[in-house]
Amino acid sequence: MEQVIKLTEQEIQQLTQLQSQQDEFAIKFGQLEYQLQTLELQKENLIEQLEQYKTSEVQIANQLNEKYGDGVINLQEGTFSKQ
Repeated sequence: MEQVIKLTEQEIQQLTQLQSQQDEFAIKFGQLEYQLQTLELQKENLIEQLEQYKTSEVQIANQLNEKYGDGVINLQEGTFSKQ
């Protein structure tokens, strides 16, 4: 025959508190994972934008080089100086 022993109120309270903490950890880890995934998507988006920027930068540099040759551009004055 199985013997059933009644837990004390303190033991029940301690176990209930542990269970609540475990639930809290699960929720927080879930929230953290969601944030990490969101950040990863943002990172991937920024990498794509950076690649587009680099492509555009190279295209513009090539166009200006074909038009003006080698030199230095002064954006403040809007001038090009041949080297």
